[in-house]
This record gives sequence, C-alpha cells and structure tokens, in this order.
Amino acid sequence: MSVASKRLLLAFYGDDFTGSTDALEFLSKAGIKTMLFISAPSKTQLQQYPDLQAIGIAGMSRTMHPQAMQETLQPAFEALKAINPEHVHYKVCSTFDSSPERGNIGRAIEIGKAVFKTLVPLVVAAPALGRYCTFGNLYARMGIGSQGQIYRLDRHPSMSKHPTTPATESDLRLHLAKQSRVKTGLFDILDIAKESNQRKEKLQALIAEENEVILFDAIDATHMESIGELLVDIAPQDCPLFSVGSSGIEMALGLHWNKVGRIKNKENWPQPSAVKPLLVVSGSCSPVTAQQINMAVAHGFEEIALDTVAIAKHQDKEVKDVIAKAIALLKAEKNVVIHTSKGPDDDRLATTGQILKQDEQLTSAALLGTTLGNITRAILQEVKLQRLLLAGGDTSSYAARALGIEAVEMIAPMSPGAPLCKAYAPNSPANGIEINFKGGQVGAPNYFEQIQSGKIS
Repeated sequence: MSVASKRLLLAFYGDDFTGSTDALEFLSKAGIKTMLFISAPSKTQLQQYPDLQAIGIAGMSRTMHPQAMQETLQPAFEALKAINPEHVHYKVCSTFDSSPERGNIGRAIEIGKAVFKTLVPLVVAAPALGRYCTFGNLYARMGIGSQGQIYRLDRHPSMSKHPTTPATESDLRLHLAKQSRVKTGLFDILDIAKESNQRKEKLQALIAEENEVILFDAIDATHMESIGELLVDIAPQDCPLFSVGSSGIEMALGLHWNKVGRIKNKENWPQPSAVKPLLVVSGSCSPVTAQQINMAVAHGFEEIALDTVAIAKHQDKEVKDVIAKAIALLKAEKNVVIHTSKGPDDDRLATTGQILKQDEQLTSAALLGTTLGNITRAILQEVKLQRLLLAGGDTSSYAARALGIEAVEMIAPMSPGAPLCKAYAPNSPANGIEINFKGGQVGAPNYFEQIQSGKIS
C-alpha cells in the first residue's frame, strides 16, 4: 500500500465489527473524519474519501486461533505501518475477552511489537462505556448505555459466562500473562491522578524498567485525557506508536487533541428519522441482548428463532423458511427480530456447539454470522429497508462480509459504542442502507425500539 499523501492521525484494526464501530464513533464525535473498511484500503479507495484524518479496519481476530491471528495481523499491521499514521491501534473489546486459544491479545501484542518496534501502551478502561481499571483490575457495568450495576470482570453476570472466552481473571496483567511473556508494567490510578510532569517522570521510570507493555488505569475522562497526553508525548516522530486496548485509546487521544486545539468536537449530528419496518438480526448470546429481544417482542416486534442446530447440520430448508417468513412480515410492515439465542442459557447454544466440535475449522461465530448475513442479504433483495440492526460482536464481522459491505461511515450517534452508520456495499442490496452494529453488552432494555424510532440516547 502506498503512503497516504497527508499523514493520518490514527489507524486502527478492530478485532470484530461492533468493536470497530465503537472506535469509529469516538473518532467521529471528536471531529476526526474517519472511514471504517472491511480490509486494508488501497490508495484508490482512500482517494475516494477526501479529508480523511483516520481509518479503521474491521477485522475478525477476536474469534481466531493464534496461528490464524499471525497470518492475518502481520500483513494488516504492515499495511497500516506503510500508511504511516501518527498512531496505530489494535482495538479489542473493553471487556478484554480473549484466551490463549482464541482471540489471544498477547499474541496480537507480540505481532505488533515485531512490526512497529515500539513500547506498547495498553488502555482497556473506557469510562464512557462503563469500563473502569484500578490497580490493574477491570470493572464493567452491566449493559453499555444503561445504568446497570458495576462488577469486577470475573464476577460479571455476562462476561464470566461468555460461551467462548469467559472472564475468570480481572487482573489484566495476570490475564495477559496466560497469553504472552511480554513484561507488563502498571501506571496505576494514583500516578495517573498526579500533575503532568510527575506523570511523565513515572512513565519514563516504567520505560527504564524495560517494560514492553504499560497498562494504564483510569476511571474518568480526566484520567483519559492525561493518558492521551502521554501517548502523544512518547509517539515517535518518524513512525507510528502502536497501542492496544479498547476505544479508550480513541477517547484519550481525542480528549487531548481537543484540549490542545488540534481538533474540535463534532456536536451537531442530524436527528435520524423513525423507520418502519426495522429488521434486527442477532447472533448475540448476551443476557443484555436477550432482555432487549424480549422487550421488543412485548412491544410488537415479530420474533423468528433460528434453528441453529439445523444450520449446524447444513439443513438448507431452515434458511429458506426463515427468509420467506421474514419477507412476508416485513412486507406487512412488521418489525422483525431474527435471533440465534436468547441469552447464555439458551438450549440452542450447547447443542449447536457440540455439533460444531466435530469440525475444528468451523466456529459458531463463522457459521452463524455468515448464515445471518446470507439471510439478511436475501431479505434485502426482496424488501427495501432504510435501516438494519446487527447484534453480536463475534458474529457481526462475518455477517457484514456476507452482506458485501466494504466500508461504513458514522452518520449519527445512537447509544454509546454503537453509532448509526451508512454502509458502502457495491453490487449488494445493502449498499447505502443505514446500519447499526450492536455488541452484546450495548444498550438499554428498549434498545431495538430506540433504533426503530431514531432516538439518540
């Protein structure tokens, strides 16, 4: 890839689609012109979007095994290095869900270190999303954009029961140590609250200790702005600084750049209109999403439960029946939600998982996400919709690709971490559609109704 003519402020690689739109939102709201691509954009693609200040790549590494991550991330990081932005960020979920076998963040750090050859700041806290880090331990609110209770991660009702990467350790240094031998230092909450010169001295002391990774604590916006100042301060002049973490990285940099007058927050977004019908396609197994499905159905949404066992057995009739039923309901102007589960205790999850264990090359995210994308594409061929909602962090990456989406751009904030976007999907019925990607933990109980009504929370 050729180096862009104007140096970008930041380029990020997201480990799934919903997480990538989360980072897109923070940059866009900070007033940074940003496009999110499915794969590393070519010089020709970049020229189609004048005045770009940042780009993102929506990847799928969250569900990959370490070798697949190596084969995917190394060329992606090399491509981003060639663009030569000021910062390159490997964006992970704000609940740090990963394991040695799947979505290994330690391996991603090792790959990034080999490509960029810089110290790696690690920022997982994202206070705007209800994610807080103190003395290296991660805490998360139940439901992003809600007023749910805050739990230590290993006691979180949803994340401690995640079907593929359950949280069993809240100390991120210990969690990371299971995935990599990188030496990790802690910039704790007491030091981040000190004066600027003291923070810089602390950072230099951690660097002098030969830490390869430095984890930053934070619980509020003031802490995040201080982190942004430090990231800018240590960024090399001639190559990107490589960092890892949640959209807290974008928040930290955006707050600092805004404070010093380099950018200006974009505050006036158009009010989205109400739409009907709305199609919701959910591959999420979160209890938060399950509650949203139940509330939507109680308020008039039509529910189609996908028989995932039949899908795992490659029974094509199930797909055809779901498509036909959804088309009929949407043509009757009924809001529709298609789902693969209703929470972690849904019987479909365990049975489908047992079937898929027989095929080591196929994950449930890949199978169900691709199936949901194909179903949605077939529906859009017959019913013209203005707006679509895709729920599920792991599955949405596959669904977006099956829909033929090449890039998305934020058009309005909806709920923290889940903006409304415009899809660029040449030769696909999804081209130009308004699309909302929602992670499993995102949103209040009435979230689907909120997206249907166009209400910004």
